[in-house]
Amino acid sequence: MTELSAPSASGAPPADFRCGYIAIVGRPNVGKSTLMNKLIGAKVSITSRKAQTTRHRITGIQTIDNAQFVYVDTPGFQTRHSNALNKTLNKTVANTLTASDVVLFVIEAGTFGAADQQVLDLIPKNVPCILVLNKADRNKDKAVLMPFAQQVAAKHPFVSVVPVSAKQGTQLDALQSEIRKQLPENPPIFAEDDITDRSEKFLAAEIVREKVFRYVGDELPYTSTVLIEQFEQEGNLRRIFAAILVERDAHKAMLIGKKGERLKEISTQARLDMERLFGGPVYLEVWVKVKSGWADNEAGLRAYGYE
Repeated sequence: MTELSAPSASGAPPADFRCGYIAIVGRPNVGKSTLMNKLIGAKVSITSRKAQTTRHRITGIQTIDNAQFVYVDTPGFQTRHSNALNKTLNKTVANTLTASDVVLFVIEAGTFGAADQQVLDLIPKNVPCILVLNKADRNKDKAVLMPFAQQVAAKHPFVSVVPVSAKQGTQLDALQSEIRKQLPENPPIFAEDDITDRSEKFLAAEIVREKVFRYVGDELPYTSTVLIEQFEQEGNLRRIFAAILVERDAHKAMLIGKKGERLKEISTQARLDMERLFGGPVYLEVWVKVKSGWADNEAGLRAYGYE
C-alpha cells in the first residue's frame, strides 16, 4: 500500500466505464464503516461498538471491470454534544454530501428515529440517494420489513431501497449494482489496485484508536485520539511510535491498566492488524499522554489532522 499524493490511473477504460464518489452517511453506530470495509474487501475504516468511532473522511476504493467505486465513510452525525470536535465532524459530513455523486443513507432495518431524520434532512434532493437498510438479517420477516421500508422511503426521493447485512456481507452485490446505475460515465480516478487514498501513517493511528475503543470501551470518554510521532520503514519492516492522547490522569491509568497489561494488549492487537494490512512486520511502541482540552480547541484539532 502506498500513499497517494495525486490520483492516478493507467490503461484505457471501457467506453461505458463509470466512476464517482459515494458518500456513506447515517447516525452513529448504524454500521457505515463495516459496510465500506465489506464493499471494498479490506479494512480501511475502523469499527467498534462505541458510537462516533469514525472521525475522519475515510476513502475506500474498489475497481471492477466496468466501474470504480470511491466510497467515502463519514463520521456519524453527532447531536448530543457541541464541542469543537463534534462541530468539526458534523461539518465533514455536510461537506462530503455536497461533493458526492451518490449518497448511501444507512439506517438499521426496523429502526428510524430523530437522529436518523436529522441526517436525512442534510441530504441534498438533487444527489441520487439509496436507502440502505442495514442489519436486515435481524429482521427477516418481510411482512414487517416491507411496510417499514415504504414508510421511510416516503420521506425522501430515494432512487432505490436495498436491505443488506454489512456484517454478514449479504446483498452487497445488489447494492453495488444499484450504485453503478447512478454513477456518472467517467474514467477511473485512482489506480486499479488502490484501496484507499489515506497514508499508512494515518491508518496506523486509526488502528491504535480502534483498539483503545475496543479494550477500554465505555470506561473511557471518546475524547481521546492517537498521534503517530514517528513512522519509519526499513525494507519491509515498519517502525511505528504512537502516543494516545487523553484528557485526564485517570484516563491514562485506565488505559495502562494493572501492571501495564491493558496497554500491552492494545499494542499487540494493533500491531497484528497493521501487519495484516501492510503485508509486513511491524515494530510498534505505544504510550499515553495527558493533553487536557484538546477536543475543544480548534487549532489543536487541525494540528491532529481533523479537517
